[in-house]
Amino acid sequence: MLNKTVKELSLGLEKGEFSSVELSQFYLQRIDKLDSKINSFITVDKNKTLESAKTADQQRAAGNATQWTGIPFAHKDIFCTEGIRTTCGSKMLENFIPPYDATVVSNFKQVGAVCLGKTNMDEFAMGSSNETSFFGKVINPWSEQESLVPGGSSGGSAAAVSARLTPIATATDTGGSIRQPASFCGLTGLKPTYGRVSRYGMIAFASSLDQGGPMARTAEDAAMMLNVMAGHDAKDSTSINRVVPDYTQQLNKPIKGLKIGLPKEFFNAHLSSELQAVLQTAIKQLEAQGATFKEISLSHSDLSVPAYYVIAPAECSANLSRFDGVRYGHRCKNPEDLMDLYQRSRSEGFGDEVKRRILIGTYALSAGYYDAYYRKAQQVRRLIKNDFVSAFEDIDIILGPTSPTEAFGFDSKGDDPVKMYLEDIFTISTNLAGLPGMSLPAGLINGLPIGMQLIGNYFDEATMLNVAHQFQTQTDWHTLAPKII
Repeated sequence: MLNKTVKELSLGLEKGEFSSVELSQFYLQRIDKLDSKINSFITVDKNKTLESAKTADQQRAAGNATQWTGIPFAHKDIFCTEGIRTTCGSKMLENFIPPYDATVVSNFKQVGAVCLGKTNMDEFAMGSSNETSFFGKVINPWSEQESLVPGGSSGGSAAAVSARLTPIATATDTGGSIRQPASFCGLTGLKPTYGRVSRYGMIAFASSLDQGGPMARTAEDAAMMLNVMAGHDAKDSTSINRVVPDYTQQLNKPIKGLKIGLPKEFFNAHLSSELQAVLQTAIKQLEAQGATFKEISLSHSDLSVPAYYVIAPAECSANLSRFDGVRYGHRCKNPEDLMDLYQRSRSEGFGDEVKRRILIGTYALSAGYYDAYYRKAQQVRRLIKNDFVSAFEDIDIILGPTSPTEAFGFDSKGDDPVKMYLEDIFTISTNLAGLPGMSLPAGLINGLPIGMQLIGNYFDEATMLNVAHQFQTQTDWHTLAPKII
């Protein structure tokens, strides 16, 4: 049961091998047993889960089932869920219960999936290690001494899927927050094209960069999830009104003749010999399936981290200004006046990393500095996008590393924020350009999983998923599991 894919679980439900209630109870029992070691969930409502499972079983008995009816899964705690606490990993929203569902949440409800709970995350999605959560750090299930990070900000989703506490989970990616945790936890994670998945009800960090996506063990499961998540939403002004294909249809398409670009800036001297070896082996495996490779240049990619850490904090500063202690969220006790209410509510409600980014963003947007920082960063962003547009004139897809290292230890980078920010050096440019990207397991380094990144052209998630699935038919890295299971 532990290693069944969503497709296999769906078939089991259809054949009556088990019910949704039994399946949900199985995962709830695993959460009870193991999550005290991992801390991957913030909220689990067993009664609501079992009620949903019972309803799913009734729908199936009545002949009204979809392939998703009764499938358990988890939501990253950044998606608003009606009647269920949504914290965004912050004290600011510790007791916030939304009055409505995010569109992604509604989509999964409509197909009959059963939510197990809400997963832990870096506070307001700001972090690359899941150490900034108000609810405590998440442990990487591959960590034998409970000493390694799962990656962030979607570390709770990644850890929960990796430990088989849920078959799949939703996640979000602003600068690598799906792909880096997927790499560290041995999973397949996909960030869609900006605008492909609705952001309505997804608590905002940086509005021009945030995008929801799937966290799964296989490319096929990720494709099935994206079928549910993707689509135009009138409630999101950045949502693209474009036909959504069935992402499972092209998975078995041969990749012979596919042109894959290798950015020379990604395969440089700073890449460890171990990671170089993993990627070269993966390249040979794809070559054996008929893919061809070409060196390309993304000449402005080295500017992606500095540009991102002006743009993202600036948008964060604007978005988080709504948390003022007045309408919802944390409110300080006995404020002396309105200014005291604002200052103390925000000082008490936000953690250090969130405060740091608010301050950076406010400074970058202030009079006298806007042109020097924010406008310049946006100009660099356009150069980064243009590099990708030029590259895709000659190739179909881009391949490179997801993260410069395997999972690292807790507190190993906390004294220097820039060290932590550089963990996203290979993923950030994709968000700045609005392109789709994904990570899939490609090998082990020091006994820990490491991911390979694929970057697709705009709205071409299908090609990425096709390459990933074909790679997974020839390798078994995605089948490996941590000892904790």
